[in-house]
Amino acid sequence: MGRGGIELETTKVYDHDDVADVEVPSTAHQISSDSWFQVGFILTTGINSAYVLGYSGTVMVPLGWTGGVVGLVLATIISLYANALIAHLHEYGGQRHIRYRDLAGFVYGKKAYSLTWTLQYINLFMINTGYIILAGSALKATYVLFRDDGLLKLPYCIAIAGFVCAMFAICIPHLSALGIWLGFSTIFSLIYIIISFLLSLKDGLQSPPRDYNLPGDGFSKVFTIIGASANLVFAFNTGMLPEIQATIRQPVVKNMMNALYFQFTVGVLPLYLVTFTGYWAYGSSTSVYLLNSVNGPVWVKALANITAFLQSVIALHIFASPMYEFLDTKYGIKGSALNVKNMSFRIVVRGGYLAFNTFVSAFLPFLGDFMSLTGAISTFPLTFILANHMYLKAKKDKLTSSQKLWHWLNIGFFSIMSIAATIAAIRLISVDSKTYHVFADL
Repeated sequence: MGRGGIELETTKVYDHDDVADVEVPSTAHQISSDSWFQVGFILTTGINSAYVLGYSGTVMVPLGWTGGVVGLVLATIISLYANALIAHLHEYGGQRHIRYRDLAGFVYGKKAYSLTWTLQYINLFMINTGYIILAGSALKATYVLFRDDGLLKLPYCIAIAGFVCAMFAICIPHLSALGIWLGFSTIFSLIYIIISFLLSLKDGLQSPPRDYNLPGDGFSKVFTIIGASANLVFAFNTGMLPEIQATIRQPVVKNMMNALYFQFTVGVLPLYLVTFTGYWAYGSSTSVYLLNSVNGPVWVKALANITAFLQSVIALHIFASPMYEFLDTKYGIKGSALNVKNMSFRIVVRGGYLAFNTFVSAFLPFLGDFMSLTGAISTFPLTFILANHMYLKAKKDKLTSSQKLWHWLNIGFFSIMSIAATIAAIRLISVDSKTYHVFADL
């Protein structure tokens, strides 16, 4: 496969027991062209997206100071470890695995290939649903700053956000083509993070003592805490590390590790800053969208909301790219991005995909619940359970007994967490669905 990754012929890959074979197509998208620094910015864009404006309310409020701070730090360390395991398997068996499902298929066989693709699709679809909800919430918050007449409701804002996301997806053919947009994304992130931090800091210094008690009681509190644990891992979720690693230059493992170290050191500092400051300033009354809690000049809050909206559009494109790559490769979309056939395909297919995504976002606009459910049913299995088990299976002859036991403990613990968090997240959505109606104007 060449630098551009344009050839579309199919290669058969067999699992180690030669029980089943998986047909792995080449990619219509560009690979092996990006520096580790650009990939590091892609990863950092993901964790410092507008989702950071929700962690004070969705992580810190249900977990409190001790649970929230310790949980976020542990989630950072565990996520770096799990991603490192996947990164080191990128060239397992003497060939590159440019998709998560390709790696799973090579390690386990055809059934695992299909299961992994299903989990990954659910994971990325729900992340994108959250981004559209976020973008719509930012639009509505901007409108309310100037006209609080109730005419522009959240479902309308979500529809506008979905349309803008579709326009961006049509214009940017693949992940590597983001280029300068990653720079814009970083600027947008810095603007809303700095504004959120400064306004929260000002409010916190001027406010009387806050209530930091955990909300709810009895079983309700337990379910909320379990749901928040899924939000912890969601904060660092990619679910598409091999797809991102495919864009990086050789040596791919070394460069990917540099990108991961960048992501989990420099990259997490803004997330920590805005999350902890927001909770400190407003306590248990912190909104699930922090900019709804802060006080300050209208134009400053409007700037923060607009940049959150724009950054969400760019970040969504990153997490939608595996689906775009699958569709482009399946239907042989190659050559110039401005080719009439290619442009028409993107308009119809990507536009249709995001239209459905937008409908779901408007139908059930419960951001915190979606974060919990995504973490429970896909982040835990993909990022933690599967990563540890694939590494265990791939490296079994090179691991000591204590190392094998460590990986099995990880698999068992995260399996239990996944089941518990799924139950908690479904309960939260059920409760909110009774409290609010569908297409709610939150």
